[in-house]
Amino acid sequence: MPKSLKRDTPGVTLRPRGRESFVAPIEAVRMDKTADATAEPGSLPQRLAIDVRNVSLTFETADGKVDALSNVSLQIADGEFVSFIGPSGCGKTTMLRVIADLQQPTAGTLLVNLTGFERKFPWQLSGGMQQRVSIARALSFDPALLLMDEPFGALDEIVRDHLNEQLLQLWDKTGKTVLFVTHSIPEAVFLSSKIVVMSPRPGRIIDIIDCDFPRDRTLEIRETPEFLKIAQRVRVGLRAGHSYDE
Repeated sequence: MPKSLKRDTPGVTLRPRGRESFVAPIEAVRMDKTADATAEPGSLPQRLAIDVRNVSLTFETADGKVDALSNVSLQIADGEFVSFIGPSGCGKTTMLRVIADLQQPTAGTLLVNLTGFERKFPWQLSGGMQQRVSIARALSFDPALLLMDEPFGALDEIVRDHLNEQLLQLWDKTGKTVLFVTHSIPEAVFLSSKIVVMSPRPGRIIDIIDCDFPRDRTLEIRETPEFLKIAQRVRVGLRAGHSYDE
C-alpha cells in the first residue's frame, strides 16, 4: 500500500542572486499504485511517483488567512519532467514544498511509497537523505525524484540555455522524475514532458499540457510550429488565470 510522505525527507535550499531557489532530492519514492481512472482505456498502466489529491494549504498571518493552494489534484508518472508555471504568489514553490514534506497541507492527501524507508526515523537514514545539498550532490545520491525551484533564474540567457540542454541530457540518461518551477514559458516548453499552469492565489491548476517532444531535443526545436503552439497554449492559460492583473 502507498504510504503518506513522512517528515524524514530532506530538501535543499540554494540562494542565487536576487531570488530564492531550492532543489530537493527525494530518494526511494516509488509508488506501487498504478494508473487509475486517469489512464486511457486499454493503455498500459503507469507507475506513479506522486499522487496529489485535493490538496489545499492556508497560512495564518497577522492580517488573517492566506489561501496558498486550493483543491489541487495531480498525478505524476515515474520518469516524467513536469514544469510548474504561473505568476508570483500562485503557489508553485508551495506545491514543491508540500511534495518535499517541508510544508504540511491543511487539507487533502499526498501519496508515495518510501520503499525500504517507511519505518525508519531520520537519524537512521543515510547522511545523503538528511542533508540539504546542491544539485550535483543531489544527483550523486541517485534520488528517484528531483524538485527544482527556478535553479537557473539568476543566470544570463546564454548560460541558461546551455544548462537547460545539460539538464535534459541528465534527465534522459538517468530517467529521474523531475518537478521544475519556472517563470519562463520557453524554458517550461523546452524542458518538460508535462506543463502544469497555475493561477494566482489561491493556487489552482488551470491547465495540464503534454509535451511529446523527443528526449534528445535541441534548442532549435523552439522555432518549430509545434513548440510555438504549446507555448501559446501556456500563455493563454496564464491569461485566463488573470496572471497579468497584478
